[in-house]
Amino acid sequence: MRVSSNLFSLSPALLLWTLTTLVNASSHTLLHPAPQLPFQIPPQVSHDTNGRSWLSHVRDSLIQTIWRVPSENGETKVDCKSSATSGPPSTLVARYGGDLVLRFEINSIEEAEALAEAVNVLFLDVWEFTTEWVDIRLSKDVVPSLLGLLPPSLQHAHTPLMHDLAQAIFESYPSLTFVDPSPPAHEASRPFSPELRPARDETNIFFQEYQPLSVIAPWMRLLQSLFPTHTRMINIGMTYEGRDIPALRVGVHPTNSEKPSGPRKTIIVVGGSHAREWISTSSVNYVAYSFITAYGRDKSITKLLEKFDWIFIPTLNPDGYIYTWENDRLWRKNRQQTALRFCKGVDLDRSYGFEWDSDATKSNPCSESFAGESPFDGVEARRFANWVRNETEKNNAEFVGFLDFHSYSQQVLYPYSYSCTSAPPSLENLEELAIGLAKAIRVTNGEIYGVTSACEGSVAIPHGEDCQPGQEKSREEKKLWPRMETGGGSALDWFYHELRVSYAYQIKLRDTGSYGFLLPSKNIVPTGKEAFSAVKYFGQFLLGNKGIEKSEPGVNEAAEISKPEEVENGEEEKWVMVEKIGEEDLDVQDAATTSELRRRRRR
Repeated sequence: MRVSSNLFSLSPALLLWTLTTLVNASSHTLLHPAPQLPFQIPPQVSHDTNGRSWLSHVRDSLIQTIWRVPSENGETKVDCKSSATSGPPSTLVARYGGDLVLRFEINSIEEAEALAEAVNVLFLDVWEFTTEWVDIRLSKDVVPSLLGLLPPSLQHAHTPLMHDLAQAIFESYPSLTFVDPSPPAHEASRPFSPELRPARDETNIFFQEYQPLSVIAPWMRLLQSLFPTHTRMINIGMTYEGRDIPALRVGVHPTNSEKPSGPRKTIIVVGGSHAREWISTSSVNYVAYSFITAYGRDKSITKLLEKFDWIFIPTLNPDGYIYTWENDRLWRKNRQQTALRFCKGVDLDRSYGFEWDSDATKSNPCSESFAGESPFDGVEARRFANWVRNETEKNNAEFVGFLDFHSYSQQVLYPYSYSCTSAPPSLENLEELAIGLAKAIRVTNGEIYGVTSACEGSVAIPHGEDCQPGQEKSREEKKLWPRMETGGGSALDWFYHELRVSYAYQIKLRDTGSYGFLLPSKNIVPTGKEAFSAVKYFGQFLLGNKGIEKSEPGVNEAAEISKPEEVENGEEEKWVMVEKIGEEDLDVQDAATTSELRRRRRR
């Protein structure tokens, strides 16, 4: 039997009947040459170990394709990431197939100036930048134009970080089909427990993949219902598109009404100001879950929840976050309308009122760092600031800490962001805690996080350049990189300077460029553990013990000297004058002490 070359023009039913007939006929001796199909079958799949013919594989594949019948391993082969070799759907290929991410190595101010100017001219998407490199996402067709604007030294000083951006984006989304909803055999006997254990973190399905807001919000309500004694779901405000900005308030208020209580010290942990930074959202969720479930089980966490209120905001930009799930994975800003109808969005982390930079991006709403038309033009930033002021003025809250999670580049940044020449008043304290946060992260998984000011981490030349050995330039003398984007109007500076939050930090999480904003989901738990260690250290530092939690006695009691019972009862201890002890008397005392120790051992 021969197969027509127009085999694939047949209807699915007729095609299936033809292949079934071929399979049945293949069990007998073929009297004619093998059919010549219009595609090549790899030799290694002509027969499997069970003696099934290649026609059986073709038939099974056709059935799975037309009727979406699961394969033997429980996976479908349509519209799901059933294997590592599956490719992205046509929508992702159409949007990102012609894009790539280039890393430019910067070695001089001239190179930085030329690159910054080219970025502004071509409206390129700058992913991240440090004192040594700049990561830029652009279309492959734009690469010649970009190189034409750069000096010869940068013509070959670039490296592609992602050759297939569409595939990387596809792999960052969670699987659409579960292989097997039942737990593995070695996990089936484990009882559920909210207790945090390193060996069980990976069994929590919530942190196995990135989660959309439609899953995060019910999960937050579930935590509130499971742990009502110390967890409450609150609303920070409303977004531009009318959505709530959900948050969790975690803390245990004192019940002793006899003592007057002062302002409640409060710490804010926020993520997702930039929509595409999914790891920041998942890390805030991980830290919140760790704090909530550890209360009453871990003494140090229990003390932190008794001393502070913790506000966990997974995403300050719900509109943008949802947009990254439904439309554009690499969207950064919020979704409010600008003066240009086809260029939506304001960069929320450039929209705050302190040192707002009106000239840098006001004329270009299409810029990824567009700061808006005026201070607090970003709706979510304005309503977040209003909520904070209301808590301070009317709800007896005193904000003492602010942690803003971002990605990527693995850095702990402290104020200021707007200027590299203006030093914050409490610089030494900021540096001390920042170094401790980086160390807490390093001892968790061994990841190295840099420590510097938010401005110098992005635009300052390293200290050693143009300096004599053993010398260091002052802030005024130091040459600076030209900015790739404005540093004014940041939440970090506003909380530190305007709200007088003594310890405010921006923590840029994993990684250092291998995946950028498209960090694979296998990094959710390790990065969450690093964030948890940093936040825990942050709270312990604010307790006054420099991040070292003592078990016995408690942290605050450790600084107190125990007193004899007579002193506690109001009777002062009497001082007795003793005579000078000679060497012979010392020998007698040593012998008596030895005898007493032996007597106690015999007991």
